Amino acid sequence: MLGNAISVTATMLTLALAHGGAMAQTGVQRIGWLQGCWATVGNDGVVEEQWMAPRGKAMIGSSRTAAKDELLGYEFVIVREQGDQLAYEVRPSGKAPVVFVSSTLTDSSVVFENPKNEFPQRVGYQRNGQNAVLAWIEGTRKGASQRVEFPYRQVVCAGG
Repeated sequence: MLGNAISVTATMLTLALAHGGAMAQTGVQRIGWLQGCWATVGNDGVVEEQWMAPRGKAMIGSSRTAAKDELLGYEFVIVREQGDQLAYEVRPSGKAPVVFVSSTLTDSSVVFENPKNEFPQRVGYQRNGQNAVLAWIEGTRKGASQRVEFPYRQVVCAGG
């Protein structure tokens, strides 16, 4: 009996390796490409995001925006599997959490929406090659459409 189980496991592993070493990703694993450290630097300062690898059907991230020696803002985020969608729960600069739910999810992009949020109503991430991610927030503010983009490059995580 044990021999059959080992044989089946070995066959499955061989098939997985024959197909590029990866089985189809599901849930939060589909945005695993977001793990690591990302930054965009401009005249106004730096925006950084750091994401932990998917584990336990969740990813945890944090960000900070700083100019010179001043912290302008920060966020803590958890992305969890919620049925066949992902829930993006963000806690911006000590304020109450806001939850956005995935409306689009591919192997290289994700868009989260919360039409009831004041601004933004959408948060998105698009993978652009191995070392770049375009993040954005968008929606309507005071009756006008607005989009703010964050063209991140992958960076070495601080302290490691």
